[in-house]
Amino acid sequence: MRTTIDIPDAMYRRLKARAAREGQSAKSLILRGVEQVLTPPPTVPGRRVSLPIVRAKHPGTITLDNARIYDVISFP
Repeated sequence: MRTTIDIPDAMYRRLKARAAREGQSAKSLILRGVEQVLTPPPTVPGRRVSLPIVRAKHPGTITLDNARIYDVISFP
């Protein structure tokens, strides 16, 4: 498919210079850039987490309120 785009003069000069250095056409560089933008990033498999994440001296239910959380964890 054909399309028309407006490229600022300074950017077009940089595009042509880069294409010449790489021995390619400006069209191939543009298509490579479009392909890069349209290709989804590779997914990185997550690591498995074993529970509990934080070990407790006495496992079970505890009662926490905001004041106790601020006592235990220092916030900036």
